[in-house]
Amino acid sequence: MSKNKKTKYATLSLPDGKNYKLPILSGTIGPDVIEIKNLYNDTDKFTYDPGYTSTGSCKSKITYIDGEKGILLHRGYKIDELAENCDFLEVAYLLLNGELPNKKEKSQFDKKITTHTMVNEQLSLFFRGFRRDAHAMAVMCGVVGALSAFYHDSTDITDNKQRLIASRRLIAKMPTIAAMAYKFSIGQPFIYPKNKFSYSENFLNMMFSVPAEDYDVDPVLTKAMDKILILHADHEQNASTSTVRLAGSSGANPFACIAAGIASLWGPAHGGANEAVIHMLSDIKNINNVRKYIIKAKDTNDPFRLMGFGHRVYKNYDPRAKVMKKTADEVLRTLGKENEPMFKLARELEKIALEDDYFVEKKLYPNVDFYSGIILQAMGFPPNLFTVLFAVARTVGWVAQWNEMIEDPEQKIGRPRQLYDGAKERKFLPIDKR
Repeated sequence: MSKNKKTKYATLSLPDGKNYKLPILSGTIGPDVIEIKNLYNDTDKFTYDPGYTSTGSCKSKITYIDGEKGILLHRGYKIDELAENCDFLEVAYLLLNGELPNKKEKSQFDKKITTHTMVNEQLSLFFRGFRRDAHAMAVMCGVVGALSAFYHDSTDITDNKQRLIASRRLIAKMPTIAAMAYKFSIGQPFIYPKNKFSYSENFLNMMFSVPAEDYDVDPVLTKAMDKILILHADHEQNASTSTVRLAGSSGANPFACIAAGIASLWGPAHGGANEAVIHMLSDIKNINNVRKYIIKAKDTNDPFRLMGFGHRVYKNYDPRAKVMKKTADEVLRTLGKENEPMFKLARELEKIALEDDYFVEKKLYPNVDFYSGIILQAMGFPPNLFTVLFAVARTVGWVAQWNEMIEDPEQKIGRPRQLYDGAKERKFLPIDKR
């Protein structure tokens, strides 16, 4: 946050006639904020902001979003430039360290992550405790939370070195755990990570290879996976990131904090959106039904909604969607699936929505979830694993945000307030008199 030579103030006038000066703080870019941290002490009043949509809960140097202009920056770099020119671990290094790595730094970082990709062999026994048909996010919550039982040497959050090791372990092991969750669900043996592969190659190999035969990782699919991971790596103070920060504010170990983030991400209004896109396309069934469903989407009395269109933050075109649209075309072409019914249906839906005045006026453009759902479906990922992939990508953002929170001198345990409108104090009656 920049230091102003002269502090600006907003004036709060209360019904009792008293006025209070509230400092106005400015960041490097973005709207100013009114500081209210002393409001309760000074006025005996709280603010009321359901969902915290107008509340800044922290200072951060990691990600900046301007939803009106369709801007997403990581450490000052535009998301589309990062996605087109970097692999996932290069962006991970940027989020964690604040700068893009040079060749030596990149090589060292890649090696550190690669050597942490295996998990304790006893961890594989955890999976036997789950039902085969358990949702993969349920498995992820349990297994990631259990990591603290295996890696005691990296749970002291006051130790810089332990935080660094925990951060690397989480980023490295998340794809391994995700692939294990998938393999367990379909009854196939776990595939161990291989150090010769890149991060995305390793993930695809653990997901789709079997011991009986070799699996060739397609470079187009590897590049697509890198882009999906990059585009989901961090997104400022969203629900799951705020959950990680809130859990971390109590001093909880990093594995528990990330497990809390996974639980928050699971919700269909957050990480489950790309899975919802595929379910929506399945409901529409074929291309001849598209216009009927467009009409249903416009009807405010109809419960049907177009999934993967519009965004709570972006009131313009989602900058990540532009990259994903191009990637979707490349993946479908490579796999020869451009003319499969579901993907033709998706293209028709996209075309009509982009041309229809109703959607254009409301700026309901296809978002990153629309295209990532299509890509993942084409690559062979089952829909119930889409949110798990989101968690794999977002782990680096959660870890970066968690570390930033721990190092923030203003950080304190989170304690939201409330507007109580329940019963006033009442006299207790014994059970025989109620």
